[in-house]
Amino acid sequence: MTYIKKEEEKTLNFLYHTVSGRMLLKILSSRWISRLCAAFLDSRFSKPLIKPFIRKNHINITEYICDNFKCFNDCFSRKIKQGLRPVDESPESLISPCDGFLSVYHITDKTILPVKQSQYTVDMLLKNRRLSRLYQNGICLVFRLCVHHYHRYCYIDNGVKGKNFFISGKLHTVRPIALETVPVFTQNCREYTIMKTENFGRVTQVEVGAMLVGKIKNHHNRTSFVKGQEKGMFLYGGSTIILLFEKDTIKLPQNFFAMTKYGKELPVKMGEKLGKKLDTRL
Repeated sequence: MTYIKKEEEKTLNFLYHTVSGRMLLKILSSRWISRLCAAFLDSRFSKPLIKPFIRKNHINITEYICDNFKCFNDCFSRKIKQGLRPVDESPESLISPCDGFLSVYHITDKTILPVKQSQYTVDMLLKNRRLSRLYQNGICLVFRLCVHHYHRYCYIDNGVKGKNFFISGKLHTVRPIALETVPVFTQNCREYTIMKTENFGRVTQVEVGAMLVGKIKNHHNRTSFVKGQEKGMFLYGGSTIILLFEKDTIKLPQNFFAMTKYGKELPVKMGEKLGKKLDTRL
């Protein structure tokens, strides 16, 4: 894990802090490169990448259903065996929708969310000011998935959802005034939906793709859902899931906020309890 992190940091430092790296970043961020990479990783010609990927990322493949990987993306989006991601079924328990590293934030106009070498306010993330206003003074959960993580995700409660809204990404070559320490950053492609949940109110879930491929594959459009049901998956690329909660709907341990404040992330797994419904009658 330490080796992987150091390699990622070296790559990012090159891409974001050197002239040649920024030129390469502009090319890598183009839509046609993403489509070309996606087509290759979905093809049988990508099969030789599977074994080195498993070995390099120390993936315990015995935990997954892997009868017949026809391409690299079959391996990347592999399904875990039944029982290895138990869901906390208590109605009041807030569960993690995925495996990953968790950071938590109180939402204000000035809240900056670091997501995949980019930085967003909630307004920037959703590009919908009316919707983002619903979450003022609420709580935001950011789950960072690395390439070694399980890349399928589930619904956090019973409820109904609306349509999926897709936002295509772009590369910024001029640093915004609010982010003067970041010389170049990407606004990644992302997809969000509003979920009317039984226990946590109106929750907006955002899936964010990675810079290169990072394809988002949600299974449903408008539908009803149950807690723990698979919502979708990411294809190749590290990815991020963001949950936005309205004010006074959930309660999280205070040490979660303290960890985020000091730059520490909490490792979590899909289905485990993170917090609970906030009882406003107390």
